[in-house]
Amino acid sequence: MNSPIKLKPVFKEIVWGGNRLKTDYGFESELNNIAEAWMLCAREDGDNIIENGEYKGTSFKVFIKNNTALLGTKGASYEEFPLLIKFIDAKADLSVQVHPDDEYAKIHENSYGKTEAWYILDCDEGAELIYGFNKEISADEFKKSIEDNTFLQYVNKVKVKKGDVFFISAGTLHAIGSGILLAEVQQNCNTTYRVYDYNRKVNGKPRELHVEKALDVTNTVPPTRNGDADSEPVIKGDATLQDLCSCEFFKMKTIDVNGNYSFEVNKESFVSLLVLNGSGVVTAGGTSLDVKAGDSIFIPADCGETVLNGEFKVLVSTL
Repeated sequence: MNSPIKLKPVFKEIVWGGNRLKTDYGFESELNNIAEAWMLCAREDGDNIIENGEYKGTSFKVFIKNNTALLGTKGASYEEFPLLIKFIDAKADLSVQVHPDDEYAKIHENSYGKTEAWYILDCDEGAELIYGFNKEISADEFKKSIEDNTFLQYVNKVKVKKGDVFFISAGTLHAIGSGILLAEVQQNCNTTYRVYDYNRKVNGKPRELHVEKALDVTNTVPPTRNGDADSEPVIKGDATLQDLCSCEFFKMKTIDVNGNYSFEVNKESFVSLLVLNGSGVVTAGGTSLDVKAGDSIFIPADCGETVLNGEFKVLVSTL
């Protein structure tokens, strides 16, 4: 199996979500909002369905379990599928939260940790997010600020613009602000320690906070980067490429095609293509697949030459 695979999104309704994923990408759902669209997932609480080819209608989780070689040499070393990729539409502010690293999560949650990255697709004028602290504070100061409700005085608020990239290593305090539409690439973990939620209530009750665990894992030193990609855009033939960020868990870049562009998919890792805008054709392993904005395409490892043809932009994620 070395053909491109199109995946059906999994939609999640959350109190802070909006409907831009319906209006901007044409996603259809009976949910009141689509806060998150899980575009690449193989989990019990979210599993894509294959939408094309001989495996059409098959669970992606089951398909991968039966074909682990398609993950590549890096991917096959994981006990579970290694990544979770989402679109996120924040109509309201998300809770301020933090995620554990692998070591802590294995002991306390029996799961992977969560390092993630955000690519800002669009935002309202003046939109901002929380990214770490604005100065170094002690764990005791952190705890006291939560208790006396002065917490927001210490967070680092960052104005955002389209194309910004935020790398959020495990232990980094963060929150997406209202009016932001983004793509998120992360380790395959949904463990979240909620620190602050603006006294918001769901069904008349405050959402649960996880302060003690957050105190265990939060890095209280300010972040060293603010919204910058790893490199400037580079033109190669009919495409503009930009490396966004790279870490031990994943690599992200964008390819903006206006014509024809090809690249190699080697034996080390599968490739995820998330179509951000436009339309075109993806060809791999002798199979061509029409794509449009909002499509999620899985390219199996060792697929060889993969060709993008048309006028569209993709977020490319690999291990």
